Amino acid sequence: MLDKLDAALRFQQEALNLRAQRQEILAANIANADTPGFQARDIDFASEMKKVMDRGRVEGGGMSLALTSARHIPAQTHSTPSLDLLYRVPDQPAMDGNTVDMDRERTQFADNSLNYQTNLTVLGGQIKSMMSVLQG
Repeated sequence: MLDKLDAALRFQQEALNLRAQRQEILAANIANADTPGFQARDIDFASEMKKVMDRGRVEGGGMSLALTSARHIPAQTHSTPSLDLLYRVPDQPAMDGNTVDMDRERTQFADNSLNYQTNLTVLGGQIKSMMSVLQG
C-alpha cells in the first residue's frame, strides 16, 4: 500500500529534489559573478528528470547513520544523484574569462524558484486529495 503512495508522489518528489539542486548551482553562478575565469554551469532539467525517473535514485549510495541505542531504528541517508553539469556558452564573454551573465542567471534563478513553488503546490494538492480519500 505504501509503495503505491510513494509511486504516486515520486514524480513531484524527484522534481523538487532536482529543482533544489539546480537552485544551488544557479546560486553558485551568481555568487561567482566577479570571479575571474569562473565558468557558469547549469543542468538540463528535462533530461535529468527523465534519467532519475527511468533508473531511480541509486540505492545504498548514502551513508549509514550511527545508532546510539539498540532500540533505535537503523536508517540510511539517500545519496544525491550525480548530475551532468553543463557549461553555459556566453553571449558575450568577459575579458577575464568569466562566463556568468547576471541577467540570465537571475532570470533562471527566479524561473526555477517559481517552478519549485509550483511543484510544491501540486504535491500539496496530491497529498490533500489522498487524505480526503482516506478520511472518506
